[in-house]
Amino acid sequence: MFTLIKNGEIYAPNYMGKQSILMIDEKIVKIGSINEEKLRALFDVNVIDASGLIATPGMIDPHVHLIGGGGEGGFATRTPEIQLSTIIASGVTTVVGCLGTDGTTRHMTSLLAKARGLEEEGITAYIYSGNYHIPTPTITSSVKDDIMLIDKVIGAGEIAISDSRSAQASLHEVAKLVAEARIGGLLSKKAGVTHFHVGIGKDRLAFLHELLEDYEIPPANIYATHITRSKELVDDAIQLAKKGAFVDITADEDTGKWIQYYKQSQGDMHQLSISSDGNGSLPKFNTRGELIGFGVATQQTLFEQVISTVKDYGLPLTEVLPLVTSNPARALRLDEKGALKEGFDADILMLDQNSLEIKHVFAKGQHMLRDREILVKGTFE
Repeated sequence: MFTLIKNGEIYAPNYMGKQSILMIDEKIVKIGSINEEKLRALFDVNVIDASGLIATPGMIDPHVHLIGGGGEGGFATRTPEIQLSTIIASGVTTVVGCLGTDGTTRHMTSLLAKARGLEEEGITAYIYSGNYHIPTPTITSSVKDDIMLIDKVIGAGEIAISDSRSAQASLHEVAKLVAEARIGGLLSKKAGVTHFHVGIGKDRLAFLHELLEDYEIPPANIYATHITRSKELVDDAIQLAKKGAFVDITADEDTGKWIQYYKQSQGDMHQLSISSDGNGSLPKFNTRGELIGFGVATQQTLFEQVISTVKDYGLPLTEVLPLVTSNPARALRLDEKGALKEGFDADILMLDQNSLEIKHVFAKGQHMLRDREILVKGTFE
């Protein structure tokens, strides 16, 4: 299947000017000047005129509760699983699924099955092995074996720290898990990262700083999320990122403000990403650890906050796009994702040049959304 996108402004995520993009099946095979007449004479080509549109890489969401999460308020507060159309409408073409607090009624095998189902429906999906707790649930006998033997498992997580809902594990127990994930990654050419849920606890990221100081753990194997709970936590995350770890903002109405603060505070923008926490619960606790309310995170917030950061906070698109494309791709070692580049997967968003609304979504070369209409829905939607 040949698809030619012409006359679009290319953000790869770096700005490349007006170029054409040729896709064959699931891959981008050429970016640049392409002879449309010659191509049409030889092949049946689907041509899209992208005049007035911006082409960007499809977004990578490194933290999604694919089968739901929550439950902190009882069984009735378990959140539902995510649907394909929600992912596509949000401009996301690659997801990484995780479990949260509940590793009893939510199972790793169910998470794996959901990821495989989403792949069959047209997008790219991976998962982390484990949940908040240590010892953490796995599919095989260990995190290392999960990463080595199961193609969809690329790391461990989300492991909770600085949170009353964590297992209150010792530093040594956490270090052993991180080392196990790293070894699994080395032996299978995967990221082998450990993805950490950071709560509102007073220690913030102290555990992770100690981990890097006291153990032979490469910083790039640490990936901490929910870092915008407070100014002090963001400051701590900036220091952690300077050591080489990756840090992640959970998208909400203040995302643009925090990105601006992170940048102005000399935070390393190459080590920062944004995720949605999609379909995860958003519980609220008082100082005594009592649940006083909760909500549900939506994946649409991710794209909304990317655009808000550009429009409302004045950050250039070339600085914001990497936070949802090339940066998470590098953190997770997704070597053919996160950029518009020859030989890379044909995951492409096309946005209105003025409003930045999503007009088209391609996932692995398949046209998933056209003119705001979902073309490919989940099997039971």
